[in-house]
Amino acid sequence: MLIPYDNENHPVTGVYNAKLGIWLFLASEVLFFGAFFSTYILLRIGAGGVAGAWPLGAELLNVPLATINTVILITSSLTMVMAWASLKLGKVSKFQIYFAATILLALAFLVIKGFEYGEEFSHDRYPSTSTFLAIYFTLTGVHGLHILLGVAVNVYHLFSAKALYQENPEKMVNRIEVAGLYWHFVDLVWIFLFPVLYLL
Repeated sequence: MLIPYDNENHPVTGVYNAKLGIWLFLASEVLFFGAFFSTYILLRIGAGGVAGAWPLGAELLNVPLATINTVILITSSLTMVMAWASLKLGKVSKFQIYFAATILLALAFLVIKGFEYGEEFSHDRYPSTSTFLAIYFTLTGVHGLHILLGVAVNVYHLFSAKALYQENPEKMVNRIEVAGLYWHFVDLVWIFLFPVLYLL
């Protein structure tokens, strides 16, 4: 069954249905993460200037590892764009290289985050230790889950790309564009998380 406006832009919205759907989903994600950030701000303000009530992230967290992870995620956004552009130009092999690089960078991010968690646990710092650490583990954990889900979707697209591209090239290009929009959002969330948790 052919879904209307699966490939072509809808005359009312000006975009194809999947793109409209991902923008609506990302709008709900902005609200989701916005609630976490708002909670963080309220709790930090509530702590006031009481000495030791709110630690500086750099005093507890591994800023160098987080900086490396920031570079990794920004690079993964670049490889995602290159993957989409390659597919748009019909270069499926190049697409697969860039897309695989995006997946590998995401996995590298998660591995480094695992080492970072391990370091915190080795110093007996857990979510129950303080409000700051509870927020840190919650925000970075939820963000990590989003990355893991993105990796799962991207792995599926990587292995189904050739077959679907031969069957319907425009549909495959659109799928990668939608996956890319999600991926850029996940990267953008980290760009906010990094300074808020680690530097301020």
